[in-house]
Formats: sequence, structure tokens, C-alpha cells
Amino acid sequence: MFLYKAIVFLPLIGAIIAGLFGRAIGAKASEYVTSGLMIITAALSWYVFFTVALGHPEGAIKVEVLRWIQSGGIDVSWSLRIDTLTSVMLIVVNTVSTLVHVYSIGYMHHDPHRPRFFAYLSLFTFAMLMLVTSDNLLQMFFGWEGVGLASYLLIGFWFKKPSASAAAMKAFIVNRVGDFGFVLGIAGVFVLFGAINFDTIFANAANFAPHEGAEAASEVVLNLFGMQLDKTHALTAVCLLLFMGAMGKSAQFLLHTWLPDAMEGPTPVSALIHAATMVTAGVFLVARMSPLFELSHDALTVVTIIGAITAFFAATVGLVQNDIKRVIAYSTCSQLGYMFVALGVGAYGAAIFHLFTHAFFKALLFLCAGSVIHAVDGEQDMRYMGGLRPHIKVTFWMMMIGTLAITGVGIPFTPFGFAGFFSKDVIIEAAYASHSPAAGFAFTMLVIAALFTSFYSWRLIFMTFFGKPRASHEVMHHVHESPQVMLVPLYILAIGAVFAGFLFEGRFYGEEYAEFWKGALFTSKENELLEHFHHVPALVALSPFIAMVVGFVIAWYMYIKSPSTPRVLAQQHRVLYQFLLNKWYFDELYDFLFVRSAKALGKFLWQKGDVGVIDTYGPNGIAARVVDVTNRVVRLQTGYLYHYAFAMLIGIAALVTWMMLGSSF
Repeated sequence: MFLYKAIVFLPLIGAIIAGLFGRAIGAKASEYVTSGLMIITAALSWYVFFTVALGHPEGAIKVEVLRWIQSGGIDVSWSLRIDTLTSVMLIVVNTVSTLVHVYSIGYMHHDPHRPRFFAYLSLFTFAMLMLVTSDNLLQMFFGWEGVGLASYLLIGFWFKKPSASAAAMKAFIVNRVGDFGFVLGIAGVFVLFGAINFDTIFANAANFAPHEGAEAASEVVLNLFGMQLDKTHALTAVCLLLFMGAMGKSAQFLLHTWLPDAMEGPTPVSALIHAATMVTAGVFLVARMSPLFELSHDALTVVTIIGAITAFFAATVGLVQNDIKRVIAYSTCSQLGYMFVALGVGAYGAAIFHLFTHAFFKALLFLCAGSVIHAVDGEQDMRYMGGLRPHIKVTFWMMMIGTLAITGVGIPFTPFGFAGFFSKDVIIEAAYASHSPAAGFAFTMLVIAALFTSFYSWRLIFMTFFGKPRASHEVMHHVHESPQVMLVPLYILAIGAVFAGFLFEGRFYGEEYAEFWKGALFTSKENELLEHFHHVPALVALSPFIAMVVGFVIAWYMYIKSPSTPRVLAQQHRVLYQFLLNKWYFDELYDFLFVRSAKALGKFLWQKGDVGVIDTYGPNGIAARVVDVTNRVVRLQTGYLYHYAFAMLIGIAALVTWMMLGSSF
């Protein structure tokens, strides 16, 4: 049991040491302590994965850390829930976090605030571990908010940079919108089940399955948040509220705007947030609550539609971005859409499988982007790169592996392919094979997104590494490969990007599904998707491969064969180009609807309320009148002797007059 506690708390110990004693022990010691503890944590996580997920224990292992709350019908302990889903998340979070820690030793070596940076990284990891090992919704919420806080600190790490501070605030505020839904969802679960512990919730979930007939459906009516709902509809309302929280953390359509701006943080932060931690929290939440979502077809339909729109929307924006990190950021947003489509159609194992493989190749792409930026003295605009392949050959080949993985390169109908070939393609097949009302829409959006993904991924490769150098002669003269401390993490992630799909395909959604998951993911008897998507038409199975090839050919033609074509197309279709370049104008729309309106309301309340009322008639007003009177009285104290003599004379005259008039009466 100590093993599981060590996995969760070793990163916290590292954060405390680097955060509180970093100045005393120095930057190097802070780096080595936090990275060393993370290496131990990652090794223990892989051990747990092999013993729990690939072993044969039945059910979840639970380790109580401490008694927490016993009040008002709530009996909650801080306990660690270790099952297959948890063990998968442990290796994803801790492996990527460990490699990011090691990579940061080289990437951040010039920064004078390295102890603070490594403390934040370890704190972020601890919060994510608390989230994925939670045994109840309240514990999950604490980890959920901890991740949000740590992301704010990491995105705004260079806080003297206005854009970084603004991006950190944006991430924090947008996530609060989703978190509000999550809080209401937790409250709804407590109303329905009288508990927030997962075992109690899952054991009673079947009571909320849809009934046959309208009369049966209205047998039990609940007053949930003031609305009269039958049990099935109440469950749907709760699932949608929980999904609202997932939308915020996983940057789904409408709550996605914070994710690209998070690129303002150091590149290792981008890899950690986008590949393995914060953005996967929403996917994990829906997968963990699969016993509830599986019973609400309406909620699953909403999840499917939002996921499909997100995959398409983010892919369209990624087509024209010029910042190397923002291209990869929008690909993250798009790939998360794939995961939610899989969850929405009931292919929970496929969703987590894509989360698993995506962590390797997306972390690889981000860290390779950091290596490129490191090589060209901080430049991030691909228009000022080009021709870098001979100068940074290792980074080039590592980024090629990541690109082959994300675009899903493989040989159809064979077990040979990169990680994305297995995990992304099966989601497209599952969308087609499902009986979801949104299945056709989702399938179409995902295939188009696959084509766009291939295009912008190869566009990044061609603009960065091929063609003539577009950087200044001085920059090109100093282009150099990254040190080994930055390259070794790339080698390890590349192994995952190549082999993760091939090695684990059967366990996540194939013939070993039940033995692997052991009930950690719930699939109802009516859900026969595991069987159906293995028998889709050949053209459907080939569609991701065709989309990948078409995207590659178009990118090759536009950026290698005819480099002038992109500029001509941008000029001919300027409105569409600007629409995509400005991210569908969501930032401008939200600025108009929410930011400016909030500022206008605040200014109105300040002018009419604070200045007009409080400053005039309230405590401030009374104080102001006292000051006015005092200022007038002070004017009488001139300091001139004849003024005081004149005042005394007036006083004596007034006194004599009063005495004379008073005696006459």
C-alpha cells in the first residue's frame, strides 16, 4: 500500500523541496531532486501498470490515506482508487511528466528562476495524480482545481511578459466556467444517489436506466435544482453538467479558447499540459463516470456532437497557423475531439487508447518544437525557418516519427503502423458502426479532420525543415542541435509513438478488452460496438488512410512543388483565410459579448453606484463633506496678526451688542 502512496506523494515532496528550499540548495539541486523523484514515480507507475492492468486482480484496489468529511450525510475518505483506468493514467501522466522534467534541465538552463519552475511542474503532476487516483467526486474536484491552479502558475511563469499573464488569466477564467458545471454535477449526483463515492454511485446506477413506457418513466419524480424530472432525465441533466466540466478542462468547442493561448508558457509546459495532464482530465472524467453516461443516450449524443465539431473546428484553424507551437496546440484540440466522439458512441476503451498513444506522439511533437525553437534562438514563426534539416538531424527525425504517428501512417488491414494508425482509425470506424443519432455526422467530421490533420502536420514539416532557409544569416549560422539531456526524452517518446499502438491494440479495445479493463470501464449489454466496428465496410476502414495520403500530397504540392501556391490561395480567398487565421473570430466574439459587457457594467456600477451614491450620500460622502468644511475652516487661519485682531474686535462688538440687547429685554 505504501507503493501507491509513494506514486502520488513523491512529486509533492519534490515540489515542496524546490519551492521552499530552492534558493538555499540551488537550481541544480532543485532540478535533480524533482527529476529524480519523478523518475522513481514513473518506474513505480509502470510496475503498477504491469501488476494491475496486465495482472489479474479483480476490482479496484483502494488505499485509505485519511478520514476526511463526515457531516450532513456525506462520508468521504481521501482514498486512492487503483484499477486499470487509473494505472493507464498513472503511466501517461508520470512518464510524460518525468521526461518533461529531464528535458527542462536543458531547455530552461538559462532561466534564473528554475527552482520555482520545477516546483510548479511537480505540483502540477501531484494535482493530476490526485485527480486520477480519486475514489470520490469531491476528491476528484480538489485535484481538478489543483490542476487549474498549477496550470495558471505554469502558463504565466514568465509573468513579466503581458501576453503570458493574460493567457494564464484566460485559462483560469475559462476553466471556471466549466468547473461551475462540474460543481453542479457533483451536487446533482449527491441528490440522486445520496453519496459521492464511486462504489455507491456505480452500484445504484442501474436504477436510473430508461424505463419502458411513459407511465413507468414517471413513476419516480425528483426535484433536481428546482426542476421536476423523472429519474432518467435527472441522470441526463447530471451527465451534461459533468460533461460541461470536461469541456472546460479538455478545451472542447465553445470552451476551447484558452488552449492555444497556453502556448505563452515555456515549451515543456505546453508538452505537459497538452499531452498528458490537464487536457486529458475531461476525457478521464467521462470515462470514469461511464456507468452513468452509458445509461443516458441523450448525454452521449451531446458528447458525440461536441467532440465531432471540436475535431473539425480545430483542424480547420490549424491549416493556416504560422506559430509552430500553435499548430500543434490546435492539433491537440482536434485530437481531444476524437476522444470525445469515441466516448459519445460508447467506445470507451478506444477513447482511452487514443489518450494513451496521443500522450507519446504529442509530447514528442511539442518537445521537438522546443528543440527547434532552441536551435533558432527562440523563433517560433515557421515563415522564418526552413532548411533546418541538415543542421538538426536528430530533431528532424524525431519530429518525423511524431508526424507519422499523429497522421496515422500504417499499412491498412495489417498490424504494421505507427501509434495513431491504431487508435485514431478505430475511433473513425467506431463512429461509423455506432447506432448514435450523430454517427453519420461524427464519421464525416472525423474523416475531414483526418485529412486536415495530415495537411497541417506535413505543412509544419515542410515549412520548418525543407526548402531554402528563411531565417537571417546570423540565425542560421548559430543553428545547433539540442544537448543530450533534451534529446534523450525524445528517443523514449519516439519509442512510444512507434510501438504503443501495435503492442496494446488488443487490450484496449480488442479481444482482450474484458480481461484488461476488469470493469474499470462500464459497457451496457445493449452496447455491441466492440463487435460491430470490426466489421465495417472496407472503404470505411480505408477512409483514414486515404485522407492521410490526400493531405500529404496536397501539403507536398503546396510547400515543396509549388511554394507560391499558398500565397496565391490566401489572396484569392482572403475572407476564408482571415476567418481561419483568426480562429473563427471566437476571441473577438467573446471579447464583445463577455469582456466588454462586463467592463461596461462595472464602469456603470462604479459611476452610478460608487461615485453617484456611495461617494455622495454614503460613508464616503459624509467624509467628503467633513473634509470640505475643514478646508473652509482652515482658511480662517491665515497667520496674519491684524486678521486675528480684527476677528477679536468683531467678537467683542458682538458680545457687547448681545449684552446691551439682552439687558433691554
